[in-house]
Amino acid sequence: MKGLHLTADLYRCRCKAAWLSDARQLQEWCVSAAQAVGLAPVAHAFHASGAGASGTVLLAGAHVCLHAWRQEMAVAVDVYVGNAATDQSAQARGLMHALVQRFQPEWTEQRSLDRGEEE
Repeated sequence: MKGLHLTADLYRCRCKAAWLSDARQLQEWCVSAAQAVGLAPVAHAFHASGAGASGTVLLAGAHVCLHAWRQEMAVAVDVYVGNAATDQSAQARGLMHALVQRFQPEWTEQRSLDRGEEE
């Protein structure tokens, strides 16, 4: 179960408000962003509410999840890759970078956690 888990809390995002509330737009962009860094989407689910939007893209051995709050102009992002067969850490970092750039926060709190035991 070796892997890399990245999280980011994005504050005072300067993107257009639609990026924080339009579930379909977010879904299409997240799927494309995952593919652009070399990760393989296998399923996705996104939902908009009055407060914002949430969604996840299930990737082969990985995932990306996000929760956006339009009123607060904030987003919580979670990217995980399992590194059992091949190390996908670079892809995870690339996807996180793309997500941060998409939302253009004034500041972020990012964390990185190596998961599982060394072999």
